[in-house]
Amino acid sequence: MGKRDDLIAKYADDLKNKCGMTPDMDLLTKVTIGCGPAIYNADASTVAGTQASELETVKNNFLIKKLGLADSPKLMEAIDSVLDTYGKSERNKYRAVVYYMLTKHFGKESAYQ
Repeated sequence: MGKRDDLIAKYADDLKNKCGMTPDMDLLTKVTIGCGPAIYNADASTVAGTQASELETVKNNFLIKKLGLADSPKLMEAIDSVLDTYGKSERNKYRAVVYYMLTKHFGKESAYQ
């Protein structure tokens, strides 16, 4: 297995054990690939849940640009909800896992067809 496969397995483990979800491996793989080289960078591969600027980036670059959602307070509510599910105390919130949960939350799997 390659490095990306190892990371996808780690993300699937987080979804199962930390978020209580059974991951759709096909979608998780597509979301991970969509994150590009960021998944290999220790800083870029995680979402800093306490930094407002980081959450704005997730909202603008992922929810609005990638998933095509209209800007509204519901976007930040969804991000907060996903971070709560992941666990506020969880230090490493992987970007691919957060993006996967947001994709599922908004039913936007079609963005990865």
